[in-house]
Amino acid sequence: MDGLRLARRRLLQLGLGGVAASPFPLIGVRKAMADTSPETTVYVSNAGSKDIFVLAMDRASGKLDLIEQAPVPGTDKPSPASLPMATSPDKKFLYAQLRSTPYPVSTFAIERPSGRLKHLGETPLIDQMAYINTDRTGRWLLCASYVGAKLAIYPINATTGVVEAKATQIIDTRPKAHCVVIDSDNKHVYLPVLGGDIVMEFNFDPATGTVSPDGPGQVSTKNDAGPRHFTIHPNKRWGYLITETSATIGTYAIGADGTLSELQFVDTGDYNGKESAAASDIHVTPDGKFLYGAVRTTSTLHGYRIDPDKGTLTPIGKFDTEKTPRGFNIDPRGRFLLSVGMDSNAMTVHAIDPASGELKPAGHYAMGTQPNWVEIVDLV
Repeated sequence: MDGLRLARRRLLQLGLGGVAASPFPLIGVRKAMADTSPETTVYVSNAGSKDIFVLAMDRASGKLDLIEQAPVPGTDKPSPASLPMATSPDKKFLYAQLRSTPYPVSTFAIERPSGRLKHLGETPLIDQMAYINTDRTGRWLLCASYVGAKLAIYPINATTGVVEAKATQIIDTRPKAHCVVIDSDNKHVYLPVLGGDIVMEFNFDPATGTVSPDGPGQVSTKNDAGPRHFTIHPNKRWGYLITETSATIGTYAIGADGTLSELQFVDTGDYNGKESAAASDIHVTPDGKFLYGAVRTTSTLHGYRIDPDKGTLTPIGKFDTEKTPRGFNIDPRGRFLLSVGMDSNAMTVHAIDPASGELKPAGHYAMGTQPNWVEIVDLV
């Protein structure tokens, strides 16, 4: 119990020190209970403190309660850049990589009914990864290395869920590969490469855990746009790209062969033409009606309505969020958007208006140091 008291005290201290100017109150967290049985859990990785906060989420109100603070082991060195995470398709496992040598990716079991994390082991990867993801079978871990300019694919042990040490494939990319996304049919992989101003397109073979170029193998953006993150609409017809440098959002038609065709780019207006706007993350609501993108320099979220026939975007508004929002996510019912700030060490829960898509703050919570990634899991 002493460790839990210290964790709770630390959370409240972070809240008082980092978010005192917030227009809505910091909501306290409760002590973890052995019989906790949440319906939905939220996992927030903190790169600076090298841990994951596990929180119970109330589906109706968006309220969060702390369950535990799980350390991510594998290196004694600092890992401040980010701490990418991914969950398996069956939501039984969570993967998290520290971005310092030996670049360990940890495998955690997501325990039922508590949602707590049980560490199963760690595996050194070839490089530090900006983004990790699993394929739709849960047999392969796909990784994008920004520093190393690589796409690497690793097998996942079918019995233990632990990532295996020998990659099935390693591909060199242009500089600064930043994201890796696979479609829901498990056939096509998309890899935005910031330094190359391209999105690489691959066919995926789930039998071997390897990829090959799809069509021309890439689609280009404007020079110095800096493609960063990519997401796919639930109807599988459209893909959306956020560019880090210029803070624009592109809409692409996805062909039957998986290749991308540009339909539209919208400008958030946050780029000053001199320095990178540091746009970061992008997500679509589960019903496919709204899209949101984050910009770190302005600490804002930009909302857009998605045309149901064309997939193109119409602005909803610009909403203040945590300072330097590196990552956010949307709950499976599309009611709440959870955004974390690397420089505020906190999270805002935003309620999503189901008619307009406008965001309204519904809660504010202290996190660990440099929170940057959010995963949301329905346990029941």
